[in-house]
Amino acid sequence: MTQPSPPGPCLALLEIDGIARGYVAADAVVKRAPVRILSAEPVTPGKYLLLFGGEVAEVAEALAAGEAIAGDRLLDKLYLPMVHPEVPAALRGVRPLPQGALGIVETLGAAAALLAADASCKAARVVLGTLHLARGIGGKGYFTLGGEQHDVEAALEAASGALAAGALVEVQLVAAPHGDLRGPVLPG
Repeated sequence: MTQPSPPGPCLALLEIDGIARGYVAADAVVKRAPVRILSAEPVTPGKYLLLFGGEVAEVAEALAAGEAIAGDRLLDKLYLPMVHPEVPAALRGVRPLPQGALGIVETLGAAAALLAADASCKAARVVLGTLHLARGIGGKGYFTLGGEQHDVEAALEAASGALAAGALVEVQLVAAPHGDLRGPVLPG
């Protein structure tokens, strides 16, 4: 079985107030440019989250098409060119974190979680473990990251600094997670 190809150096996200409108926007996105849909699904409470990636220019074109369809139902959007490779890797599934410190970032939305995760990884040598966007948590987002404590601290500071006022719920650092967390709480 082959692994799916990476989404490219750019990600975009549309959060739309309405499931039907989300389906039409997803169709418009892939008809406009050769992008890869990474996630397209209804999320609580009755919103539609559309995440796609590809080359920078193609993602910009597709995003414009999706925004036009979303119109006044567009709740949030994100255009993230030159995304750090840790972000698409975490989007493909939960990854084991290295031994060391643990950071947790919780945001009010999916776009904020992606933006903060990208900023974290660009600021320090950390590994993203979980990157959860909206589904089942009332539209919030969160991610975990691990590494040496000084790197995790720098990453958490970068995450906080990347977000607009009100987008961040909480940032936490666990300097030395207990070994019993591996498995039931932390992958690896």
